Amino acid sequence: MSATPPAPEPDPQTRPGRIMSREIREQPDVLRRLLDTGAPRIQDVARQVAARAPRFVLLAARGTSDNAALYAKYLLEIRLGLPCGLTSMSTTTAYGARPDLRDVLVITVSQSGGSPDLVASTKAARQAGALTLAVTNNPDSPLAAVSEHHIDIQAGPEKALPATKTYTASLLALYLFVEGLRGGDGAAAAALPGLAADLIARQDEVRTLASRYRFAERMVITSRGYGYPTAKEAALKMMETSYIPALAYSGADLLHGPLAMVDNISPVIAVVTDGQGGLALQPVLDRLRGRGADLVVIGPRAQVDQASAGFVLPTSEVPEELQPVLEILPLQLLAYEVTIARGQDPDAPRALAKVTETR
Repeated sequence: MSATPPAPEPDPQTRPGRIMSREIREQPDVLRRLLDTGAPRIQDVARQVAARAPRFVLLAARGTSDNAALYAKYLLEIRLGLPCGLTSMSTTTAYGARPDLRDVLVITVSQSGGSPDLVASTKAARQAGALTLAVTNNPDSPLAAVSEHHIDIQAGPEKALPATKTYTASLLALYLFVEGLRGGDGAAAAALPGLAADLIARQDEVRTLASRYRFAERMVITSRGYGYPTAKEAALKMMETSYIPALAYSGADLLHGPLAMVDNISPVIAVVTDGQGGLALQPVLDRLRGRGADLVVIGPRAQVDQASAGFVLPTSEVPEELQPVLEILPLQLLAYEVTIARGQDPDAPRALAKVTETR
């Protein structure tokens, strides 16, 4: 009897998740390009906006970009003391509301710059007297055309449906913009490309973590402060790729009721920034450990050592406000690895399109 021939190696061009994997690995180069060639333009936009002295900021976005906008809200309120709000675009697009937006800066964040509700609400805001800024990956987009100012995040074409490199590029662009508003040069971000490359090279560690979630029916992701947008983005990535219901909570909100659903078989991921956000999260971590939760920490070594498992982040040379650019990287890899382990293709999530045309 002849031996059964070995199964052929999978074609790299058709391997599940190959596009998402490639784009995750592009991020160090994207960050470096934005620092090298995008920063001067962002500084110029920041100077022009600062000269108008806006008294309030409204942020508009959807999906992944909404999490980047939430990060900008923390930056603007903490670093500049500017009150900020996340807009409900349907008040304009569905209800026809026309608020007085004089002296208000409206920042619209969108990967494609093509969603009709973002374009319509930004156009209406400008007509209502707002100073408008679009942050996109497409300088030729309709959103850029209707906005007074535009920042190109320069991430290059993103083919995978789950957004990865456009998210981190948006975070960095928004950081550089806010630093420009306060007269800074953003020099603290210089270390990010190298640190990002080091983190992505640790994919084997993430693959080990992923084995914990292969059969998970749900998970909770929590953080506070600058880490909260990371928790929300990680939950979105997990849901849209692996279809695991992932609930993202501010640590403070988790204590106001949802903690009751956490038990000793509930997987919980805590994103712990090294700074005030991490300190504010500490009582939440204590309560989670007290309930016997399967707690995985993404953050400093001291916190990882007190958890069931985790992924250690470099924090000694990264200020708290920049740590979200790095925090999300192992979580992007985790979503990828969990999805592959569950036999699904993260490049082709069901029922999703790259440009979601909400109105």
